Amino acid sequence: MTKEEFDEIADEAVLLAVKYQEDAGVNIVTDGEQRRDNFYSFVVAKLSGMKLMKVSELMDYMTDRARFEETLRALDVPSFAIKSPIVVDKIEARDGLSLDEVDFLVKHTDRQVKVPLPGPYLLLKSSWFAGLSDNAYPSEDDLSGEIVRLLRDEVLALKERGVDFIQFDEPTLSQVVLGEESTETFMCAAMAERKDPSEELELAVRLMNETVDGIDGVRFGVHVCRGNWSRREDVLLTGNYGPMLPYLTQMNIDQLVLEFATPRAGEMEVFKEYANEKEIGLGVVNPRTDEIESPEEIVERVHEALQYFSPEKVFLNPDCGFGTFAERNVNTADVAYRKLQAINAAAQMLRQEYG
Repeated sequence: MTKEEFDEIADEAVLLAVKYQEDAGVNIVTDGEQRRDNFYSFVVAKLSGMKLMKVSELMDYMTDRARFEETLRALDVPSFAIKSPIVVDKIEARDGLSLDEVDFLVKHTDRQVKVPLPGPYLLLKSSWFAGLSDNAYPSEDDLSGEIVRLLRDEVLALKERGVDFIQFDEPTLSQVVLGEESTETFMCAAMAERKDPSEELELAVRLMNETVDGIDGVRFGVHVCRGNWSRREDVLLTGNYGPMLPYLTQMNIDQLVLEFATPRAGEMEVFKEYANEKEIGLGVVNPRTDEIESPEEIVERVHEALQYFSPEKVFLNPDCGFGTFAERNVNTADVAYRKLQAINAAAQMLRQEYG
């Protein structure tokens, strides 16, 4: 279809997503990422020098194809459905990564708006692939500076448009810490060569701080989860945030947006040494289940967080998005709406309790 035909359909989808959020009582809304095929590979349409490639296409370039195929089977991930934005030439922005989305969104809501962007570490690790990218950028290090520059330009343009909240998605940090050694992850088909986790986390901190350096007047968040591609809890990563927190708290951002609605996220006690250092975007509902959490359950979860955070530093969220890939959503609009309603009801109860 033409761009005009796509935009006509996407505009309606965004309006519906915004309506759902506003009716559910959401205070800071997004456009639902309705124009994106998933949370990071959409950048291919926004940047020159990149090619959207299925994991199945990348198999020919992998050093151990058989092992990776077995990993995908174990993780319940179809290689034909997962696409990565691979750098194949020098990259350059066309009209920004999200500016068209924001221009439409702010015309249709009077609430604060949040814009999610792929974080610099995620973008670097997902897009550089040996045998395809090295003609343009001999190494990941050569590409990283370009990515920081592009993201800084995007952030400054979003700030100029009055965006309230920019969230960088860095879900692969949990893979770095919690994944088995040498295991590639579906989210980053290019993560074939794992390094020491501390080195990778230090790189993530450096790239984030370079991206936001000297920019104020907008709230920055970093989202880390343990995978959101399957309803099978046994194939998703498990482990607490303890090993990541020394690094996450070094990032010059305002809020850590973290999942806590399932036991896989571990205990809140890991924040004992980092109490109130950042705001917390607390995940209080599981986006991958049909069960609607009660407001009382959510309040109980927030009470636990309030042992370590002041009430004004706690924001309530679903653990992750209600969809990961356009072809394979993890939930339905109706269930998502009801979960958002439950979050709002819990927020009202907590505001009455804490003033």
